Amino acid sequence: MKTKLILLEDDLDLGTVLKQYLEFSDFDVLWFDHPKKLVNNIDELKNAQLLILDVMMPEMDGFTLIKNYKNQFEIPFLFLTAKAQIFDRILGLKLGGEDYITKPCDPEELVLRIQNILRRFNATKNDLVKIGLYEFNSGQLTLKTEKNVYQLTEKESELLTFFIQHNQQLLTRKEILENIWGENDYFMGRSLDVFMSRLRKYFQEDDKIKFDSVRGVGFKIDLPLK
Repeated sequence: MKTKLILLEDDLDLGTVLKQYLEFSDFDVLWFDHPKKLVNNIDELKNAQLLILDVMMPEMDGFTLIKNYKNQFEIPFLFLTAKAQIFDRILGLKLGGEDYITKPCDPEELVLRIQNILRRFNATKNDLVKIGLYEFNSGQLTLKTEKNVYQLTEKESELLTFFIQHNQQLLTRKEILENIWGENDYFMGRSLDVFMSRLRKYFQEDDKIKFDSVRGVGFKIDLPLK
């Protein structure tokens, strides 16, 4: 069975090219050229494996659509957009986007990024790990204690999974960025700092869990795994 992708792109020429190339790459693609059309068929996301959406669209931009409807689906998503400002890229990642690709993009690169996202997502799906006072379920994107339940983004889940796999090791920023974001650059580095801050807040209930910064190198993570 082919992997089903949903493409939300209002540029008819670009949408046609991407749909054809993705289908040529053996994906099943459902293309919507207006955000309202996707909203009216929001249940389609439950049967898909990945959402690709533009940011600049009529009536509802991609960021707003994700904010309003993210709780109705559990698949990873990436932004495809002409906006290249630092603020927009960081906002897209804060919303849980797996990637942020600026136009014009090479269709072959898009396919490779999609494959990487799906591989990471499927590798962590349905894993349950005990971390001190916490229970981490990467498939459900949840982090639970007796008192609280934290709903994680896909990227938070992947980052935490990577730290579990390399527990008590000194990880360089370069290693983390290349493994989780696929590239080591300034924009991704800023995003990493945001995600580290959020993980520290999630784990405040257990003082045995450490996310220590090593100046000029990276991070040393100490997780009491059970």
